[in-house]
Amino acid sequence: MVTPYLPRLIRDRVLESLADTPVVCLLGPRQVGKTTLARGIDPERTYLNLDDSTLLEAARQDPLGFVESLPERVILDEVQRAPELLLAIKSVVDRDRQPGRFLLTGSANLLLLPKAQDSLAGRMEVIYLHPLTEQEKRVSASTLLATLLEGKLTPRMVPDSTPLSPTAEILCQGGYPEPNRRQSHRARQWYRQYLNAIVQRDVRDIAAIQDEDGMLRLMEMLAYRTASLLNVSNLSKELGMERATVTKYLGILERLLLVRQLPAWHRNHAKRLIKSPKLHLVDTGLAAALGRLAPDQWLTEAERFGALLESHVVEQLVAQASWLDPELRFSHYRDKDQVEVDLVIERGRELWGVEVKRAATVQAKDAAGLARLADQAGKGFSGGMLIYSGRHCLKLQVPGCFAVPVGMLWGEEPGKTISREDALQALVDQAQDLDMGY
Repeated sequence: MVTPYLPRLIRDRVLESLADTPVVCLLGPRQVGKTTLARGIDPERTYLNLDDSTLLEAARQDPLGFVESLPERVILDEVQRAPELLLAIKSVVDRDRQPGRFLLTGSANLLLLPKAQDSLAGRMEVIYLHPLTEQEKRVSASTLLATLLEGKLTPRMVPDSTPLSPTAEILCQGGYPEPNRRQSHRARQWYRQYLNAIVQRDVRDIAAIQDEDGMLRLMEMLAYRTASLLNVSNLSKELGMERATVTKYLGILERLLLVRQLPAWHRNHAKRLIKSPKLHLVDTGLAAALGRLAPDQWLTEAERFGALLESHVVEQLVAQASWLDPELRFSHYRDKDQVEVDLVIERGRELWGVEVKRAATVQAKDAAGLARLADQAGKGFSGGMLIYSGRHCLKLQVPGCFAVPVGMLWGEEPGKTISREDALQALVDQAQDLDMGY
């Protein structure tokens, strides 16, 4: 049996963009499925991959000639390898603004590359493809972020005999399609080889570095510190690297879409808030592999799994926003009393808070951060969630806030858990009726 491809929930947004925008760029880390999604959306498009050394050389030597010789509708894969093409694409688009002419993919954030943002401003829409979300793995139509924003969370109790969701396994599994097909020990090996390949190949496309081993050591340290406040000075000291070098390497890892800096939320009058960003690895499978975490350590490594769960929740909700409302803004809250909220979501003047707890039970004190955020935000506070590894959806004392079982983040109904095997079988059953594509 051939494992079917999972439908990606960002697909409709890509189609909408191609209908009215000359250049659409699908960005995401390597191996998250950009190529399969792009080719599945329009199988008739000419496909060219700039990992091909012959094509890459031609694109670099004569960018305008290369672009002008392309067919009418084309996919250019891994376009970050030849950023010279962006100015040539601009020239061609300015002569003919036909929608959907170019579908680009990139494994580095083009908007962080020099001059890229200016060269296609107003002509290109950028769409981020995240690693597979748990909702996508389960082929679920239930999106927790939408339920929160629409104010539709309601209390729901389930029998205490209901099995808890397999949180540790899901965190260590991650969202890259390939390791999700493998046994856990084989998946960990894949993640390590994946990172080595990126440092040895993709880093050279966007920056000149001499110390590949230093980059790998930094990434491994970040895996141990995911969901923590970023302190470049401490990283520099522990790694024995210059502070400027650590800052440069962090920037490269951000461009490669492997790590995310989550800025601090603040209001001008809130002088007691801490302004440092939090740093998250984008995929918890990669973080677990680098941090040598396995599901059977859920109890013995509670603090580290708590941080991993926080990064997971942040990235799942950011991914859900990409197909629901890409204008949402994300940050974190922390003040000098050490009161914090892991994720702050803003839309205009509306604001929601999300706190994450590894525990399977909830206590009143766990909502202290949400209460403080509600006080700081005032009338703009629209509600929030305390996501935990328990069973019940419970109303909290903070107005508009609920304790939410983590399974709801994955598209499960409270009290109903879905194993990886069950989800895959359901997908196989539906395969003939769905548009598939990583």
